[in-house]
Amino acid sequence: MSENSKRSVVVERTSGGRFVAVNARGESISFGASPDSGQATGFTPVELLLAAIGGCTAVDVDAATGRHAEPTTFSVTVSGDKISDELGNHMTNLQVAFTVAFPDVEGAERARTILPRAVKASHDRLCTVSRTVELGTPVTATVANP
Repeated sequence: MSENSKRSVVVERTSGGRFVAVNARGESISFGASPDSGQATGFTPVELLLAAIGGCTAVDVDAATGRHAEPTTFSVTVSGDKISDELGNHMTNLQVAFTVAFPDVEGAERARTILPRAVKASHDRLCTVSRTVELGTPVTATVANP
């Protein structure tokens, strides 16, 4: 691994049940749940996971098809079931569904032809997020004293 392979975010509590994640470039996204009701306020961490899977594969597919024709529709729906069983809480039945349309312009037929291959390539080897989930990468949690 090289220094260029390192990725990280910092998650900080902003108020009860609310957090902000900040990346190395200073971009941020807020998420959490209301501590009183347990109801989501904005994105939940599970929704961020689904968004990360969809966003990662969308970037791959757009790069492959978008150079041939600009899509008129480009939507990725990611869904799954949140369950609790003997393994604890986790997601199952993850599905990624693309809805992509191209206008009748030069390059559109090529983009339509590439689309299924681009989705497969993203799923099979390119999308770091879904590949990490599918491969089952271990996560280590520690506590640091301030």
